[in-house]
Amino acid sequence: MEEEAIVLYPTPAIGHLISMVELAKLILTHQPSLTVHILIAPQPYNAGSTAPYISAVSSTTPSITFHNLPNVTLPPTSSPNHETLTFELLRLNNPNLHQSLLSISKSYTVRALIMDFFCSHAISVAANLSIPGYYFFTSGGGSLAYFLYLPTMHRSSTKSFKDLKTLLDIPGIPPILSSDSPKPVLDRNDDAYKCFLDCSFSFAKSAGIIVNTFESLEPRVIKAISDGLCVPDGPTPPIFCIGPLIATSNERDEAAPESLRWLDLQPSRSVVFLCFGSLGLFSMEQLKEISVGLERSGLRFLWVVRNPLTQEHSLAVTAQPEPDLDLLLPEGFLERTKERGLVVKSWAPQVAVLNHESVGGFVTHCGWNSVLEALRAGVPMVAWPLYAEQRLNRVVLVEEIRIALPMKESENGFVNAAEVEKRVRELMESEEGKSIRERIVWMKNEAKAALSDQSGSSRMALAKLCQSWKQC
Repeated sequence: MEEEAIVLYPTPAIGHLISMVELAKLILTHQPSLTVHILIAPQPYNAGSTAPYISAVSSTTPSITFHNLPNVTLPPTSSPNHETLTFELLRLNNPNLHQSLLSISKSYTVRALIMDFFCSHAISVAANLSIPGYYFFTSGGGSLAYFLYLPTMHRSSTKSFKDLKTLLDIPGIPPILSSDSPKPVLDRNDDAYKCFLDCSFSFAKSAGIIVNTFESLEPRVIKAISDGLCVPDGPTPPIFCIGPLIATSNERDEAAPESLRWLDLQPSRSVVFLCFGSLGLFSMEQLKEISVGLERSGLRFLWVVRNPLTQEHSLAVTAQPEPDLDLLLPEGFLERTKERGLVVKSWAPQVAVLNHESVGGFVTHCGWNSVLEALRAGVPMVAWPLYAEQRLNRVVLVEEIRIALPMKESENGFVNAAEVEKRVRELMESEEGKSIRERIVWMKNEAKAALSDQSGSSRMALAKLCQSWKQC
């Protein structure tokens, strides 16, 4: 009998790739006889090599096979959004995707193609080969509701979201300011807007949408989506909430990095951890305001600092050199705070840090992977969004799920030292901070229950997902 396989097609960025690999591992726990093939498209920008990560997965999980798709030549684009390049690269890769699926089909019965959000053009390739196509949505239910509802909002106005200056009423989530829309869709005249709109339309053509969330984290929005409220004029495909999926690596070893050794010396739940994702960058002025705010707060802190943004790059879409902390931070800051603070360059093992006994709060850019990592560790957050759908995530985290405090910016997006000081102290010392801490510990237990044995909501959703492609 021919072996069965599923094919996973992630966006090449490391955060999306890790989520897709964790999905593969989860599926294999339910259906260990499957072979999983993961197709790796070339990166549209150099944000660092994924090869070491892929090599590590290959050596530990032999049921997962990686295939590198050929390079394609990208045409020039005037869009300021890096997402436009990603959509275009993956669209141009369709012929290579088609060939890879045909090749895999010679040795396996391909039960499903599971595509990342950005791989929306691949749905036509799956249909052409009569392979059920599923989307894997690596953000939360609130963001999914937004994108499912985007065609409806598009038809209701001719203005860009950045110019609307109104509240958007999206089923299942609190009203959000139009300016809090995901960055790539703020301007309807931008190429990125059209890409996301086309993607939103194509959701309805899929066999189902797999979401990295769980029922008790976002019950209201999951019900709204499942009831069809976000696609009022057409079908909503089945939703499978199988999260929280996070990588559990970064485990300690004898060569533990400086950050973990330093945390070992700090009191329980006393440290605020500041880290802003693989792409997040601040201006030199903003780095200095953060420094002043942390110093004035009197709190213990562990802060990951990267080189500042430049005129060419507002995100870390190229490999970054090591930052010069003496140049970037106020004179004497490192010396004055050395007894209670540690600044590390560029990277820290985030999962291990969040799970350390000394960490009591997390200032985050609201990337969904980071949110789920904090949730699994039971660490409350200050939400400071920088790009993508993170402003929308902030609304959901603060107002709906209630596991974060908001960092409030000025109109141009700048946060002054007083606000930094206020929010970190509020998180660590106030009654509201205590309430958020209790809430996230409860959610941590709910997350564990969702993934426990076969009765957890995420486990049951996974079983339904695997059953659905057997029936296709």
